[in-house]
Amino acid sequence: MKLLQPTRSMLAALCLLCAGNLTQAQQIHRIVGPDGRITFSDRMPLQESTVTAPGVKIAPPPASADDALPYELRQIVNRFEVTLYTGANCAPCASARNLLINRGIPFTERSIQSNDDVDALERLSGSNSLPFGTIGKQQLHGFSDAEWTQYLDAAGYPKQSKLPPTYRRPAATALTTPKPAAPASDAESPPAAPPARPPLEATPGPGPSNPAGIRF
Repeated sequence: MKLLQPTRSMLAALCLLCAGNLTQAQQIHRIVGPDGRITFSDRMPLQESTVTAPGVKIAPPPASADDALPYELRQIVNRFEVTLYTGANCAPCASARNLLINRGIPFTERSIQSNDDVDALERLSGSNSLPFGTIGKQQLHGFSDAEWTQYLDAAGYPKQSKLPPTYRRPAATALTTPKPAAPASDAESPPAAPPARPPLEATPGPGPSNPAGIRF
C-alpha cells in the first residue's frame, strides 16, 4: 500500500490551522497608553521605565530602600517599577495597597492631596479616578485583584514576599511639589489713633457772683 506524502500546500494549511487555534486560545489584553488610547493585544504590554507626561512637574519620590532588597527582586524593581496613586478615604486604594504589601511588592505611593496633584494625575493617566497604578509603563485604572495580580506575575514579581525583615516601606508622598508659601505682605499699619481730645472744660456752676451759673 502506497502512503501519501504530505505536499507543501498540505503542510502550509496545517500550520495555518494550528496557528489559528493557538490565536483563539491566547488571551487578549486591554492596553491603555499614556495618551489614553485603548488598544488590544495578545501580549502582555509591560515596558521598562515608568510613566510620564509632558509638562507635569512631579515631586521626587522618597529615598529608595532598594539597596536592602535581594538581588533578583532588585533587578525586577529596576525594570518594572511599581507606583500606586491613592487618595484619602478611598477603599479601593486601600485594597490595592494591601495587595502589594501582602505580596511583598516594593512600591512607591503618591498621594493626591491638592488641586495641583489632581491636575498632574489627569495629565499622567487621562483621568482623575483612583486608585491608579503603573507597573513599568503599564497603566492600571481602578483596582481589580485579578488584573493587578496578572501584571505583577508577568513582570516577574514573586508570588510570596521575599522582603528582608529589615525592609521599611517608604511613606507616601504628595504627587507634586507643594508651592512655596507666598511671602507675607507687610501688614497694613493699623489706623492712627485719633488725636487725644482735650479734656472738657468744666462748666462753672452757680456761685455767689453768678447765682444762675450763666457762662458768656
